[in-house]
Amino acid sequence: MEPRYADTESADVKRVQRRRAMRKRGLFSALLALLGPLASGGCSAGDRPEFLALATAGTGGVYYLLGGSIAEVWSRELPDRVAVAEVTGGSVENLSLLMSGQVEVAFSMGTNALEAYDAAGDFTGRAAGDVLALVALYPNVLQVATLEGSGVATLSDLAGRRVSVGAPGSGTEVAARTLLEANGISYEDFEPQRLNFNETANAIRDGTVDAGFWSAGPPTSSIMDLATVREIRLLDLADAEVERTAAVDPTVSRDIIPSGAYRGMGEDVATLSTPNILVVGADMPEDLAYALARTVLEAQAELAGAHPVGSQISAEYTLAASPIPLHPGAARYLRENGHDIPDRLLPVP
Repeated sequence: MEPRYADTESADVKRVQRRRAMRKRGLFSALLALLGPLASGGCSAGDRPEFLALATAGTGGVYYLLGGSIAEVWSRELPDRVAVAEVTGGSVENLSLLMSGQVEVAFSMGTNALEAYDAAGDFTGRAAGDVLALVALYPNVLQVATLEGSGVATLSDLAGRRVSVGAPGSGTEVAARTLLEANGISYEDFEPQRLNFNETANAIRDGTVDAGFWSAGPPTSSIMDLATVREIRLLDLADAEVERTAAVDPTVSRDIIPSGAYRGMGEDVATLSTPNILVVGADMPEDLAYALARTVLEAQAELAGAHPVGSQISAEYTLAASPIPLHPGAARYLRENGHDIPDRLLPVP
């Protein structure tokens, strides 16, 4: 199977290469600032905490907001680690950064994590089984927004329109393209724009695109901002459209965007979702994965204060929703707390 985004692959690789040098400089500066006196030479290098990078997404989505809170928890609870949330293009880029050793942990939609685990789709040609789950976080809900009066009320209405399908390398573009292709709509049927969350909201506001896709836990800040200045409409997905998508992507299930999630939204909107998970390399030391999983699950109440989706983080959701096997360290923590690990989540020896 060919990667679905071969047309953007070269650009994505070049962007990652450019960011590599910037990331090293930026992370070193952040580390020095966080270490304070330790960085001044008063202690040996062996006394200094190790750096841990968490790949999130753009600043207009939930990944970055929740990722910042998770990084704070890890930095506080793990004295030998300094964790920092990084801005990225989203799930596909995150997994590429993880598999190339440039970050230690990555946010990912279940769709992309399963492809990476199976070495399929965008990860064809990679080694299978290189990534494992740490914790399943919350459902990543597909949201298709437009302005009231735009004439866009269904997926078929996107034909001939200018539509933002998400940033290159993002899980949003994967989700958008999967939904559209499963329902007989291709990029040739409309004018695709590859914009991040904030850019999409601004373009809808200004009328330079007619509709946009978000794959994120509602409420999403960039849609909230848009709804404060324009009257928005979220597209309902028909049951048949969700079922056709689930036949292509086994991680997909029916979901809703609850009424009141955004200003002027008086009714639930039917849509689909895939789980969001924290992913690590299969070669991460077991004790480190154990500590990372433990601190996230035990900080659930604090993370819920950062964003409402944090209330959904739990051992039960991890066991029910993760589409890929757990890292042995995460599995050990769950066992020690009385949970049985289903066979499908046990890593292949």
